[in-house]
Amino acid sequence: MLLDDRVVVVTGGSRGLGLAMVHAFAERGASIVIASRKFDNCEAVAEEVKAAYGVPALPVACNVSDWSACDTLIDTVYREFGRLDVLVNNAGLSPLYPTLDAVSESLFDKVVAVNLKGPFRLSALACARMAQSAGGAVINVSSVAATRPEPSSLPYAAAKAGLNALTEGLAQAYGPSVRVNAIQCGPFLTDVATAWTPDVRKAAEARIALGRCGEAEEVVGAALYFATNASSFCTGAILRLDGGAR
Repeated sequence: MLLDDRVVVVTGGSRGLGLAMVHAFAERGASIVIASRKFDNCEAVAEEVKAAYGVPALPVACNVSDWSACDTLIDTVYREFGRLDVLVNNAGLSPLYPTLDAVSESLFDKVVAVNLKGPFRLSALACARMAQSAGGAVINVSSVAATRPEPSSLPYAAAKAGLNALTEGLAQAYGPSVRVNAIQCGPFLTDVATAWTPDVRKAAEARIALGRCGEAEEVVGAALYFATNASSFCTGAILRLDGGAR
């Protein structure tokens, strides 16, 4: 599962699951583009990656909910590296709200923009260019909420369900040279989990066959599978990575 001479873009790459994937790809020889809203965070990760693995690492500030920012990100990657091999649509957002009728239009639009609109635009741009050259892979980071929606995160769940549909549709649109797959994640102990109360975590783990939440590093195996030729006959797939959640 080496990634020598590959260029990999990870949105939301400065923390959580994105950060774990950035380190895994860099460790295996990939040139990395770390994209998130805050440039300083991306820059810090880029310096860390270059020092640890000796690979090129480019920080790019990008709010994926902004259509033009998505265009700029892909243009920047091709200007700097001349190619793109793997796009990981990992940036996500799921704000809290008291009740469904209290969800504002702006909050709803923001959730859909980050979790669905951005991945659509980035994937369409990346896949079109990949298909014209040596091909590549797109990895969408989805959620169990897409198929097991909870009232407390319904706009997010709907957006992730759309991302699952996008995964299968893009796989059909850009095959055979571009593969598009999704990792449907359950609860992981990233920085987001620090806001959970003990009762929330206990309730989540009670619904998981493995009896625990995932650690960020446990996304790496699935990400490497989809990013490399190990999954050469796999596209349009949605892999549950949720510890056996029900």
